[in-house]
Amino acid sequence: MHTKKERRCVACREPKQQSELLRVAKIDNEYIIDKKQKLGGRGAYVCLNKDCINLAIKKRAFNRAFKTNIDSELYVKLGEYEQN
Repeated sequence: MHTKKERRCVACREPKQQSELLRVAKIDNEYIIDKKQKLGGRGAYVCLNKDCINLAIKKRAFNRAFKTNIDSELYVKLGEYEQN
């Protein structure tokens, strides 16, 4: 039996299917929005809805997830992604 992978949203903290989330990957101290969820490196996830993306930006939730101070460039990219 194959079970689907669940991950927890950094904003709302709800467990969801990985396919329902947007992944941010940390590769060599660079943070990349991983739309296809295929990149290596450490990953953190946020729900694919504007409320969770906005909450993650407001709370700077990826700082907690990656245990480091992330520059605002990632949050700007997330805000732009949400508008698409």
